[in-house]
Amino acid sequence: MSDLTLDPRLEADTLPVTELGLCQVRLMNDARFPWLVLVPRRPGVTEVYQLSREDQATLWREATALGEGLMKTLDGDKLNLATLGNMVPQLHLHVIVRFEEDAAWPAPVWGQGRAEPYDADGQARRRDEILAIIEGLDLGEA
Repeated sequence: MSDLTLDPRLEADTLPVTELGLCQVRLMNDARFPWLVLVPRRPGVTEVYQLSREDQATLWREATALGEGLMKTLDGDKLNLATLGNMVPQLHLHVIVRFEEDAAWPAPVWGQGRAEPYDADGQARRRDEILAIIEGLDLGEA
């Protein structure tokens, strides 16, 4: 992984997966939801508009391609893409596959129950699944 310094909360709450052209791909450590966090490797950026136009396009391309791959693989009911940053100012984008039967449906996942951390096997399975999805993505220029 790159030498990008992560906000301590992102570091504590997520697990590293890989890097794309712009973003670190991190897995939220909550096995209740297929939930990724994309962190652009641009120091000091807190808002999308602070990225160059090219980086904005790349962020959106990476998020939507990864979200589409997850939705198809997991047969999700809804894809949630969000940048909030109220508690973690470092720019990051949530990519969450939702199911009508998940623990928080239809509410947002934030503040719903307690996170259920992945065990080692569950983390490895989810990571392998994400890497397989990424292998099949076309993230080239539009």
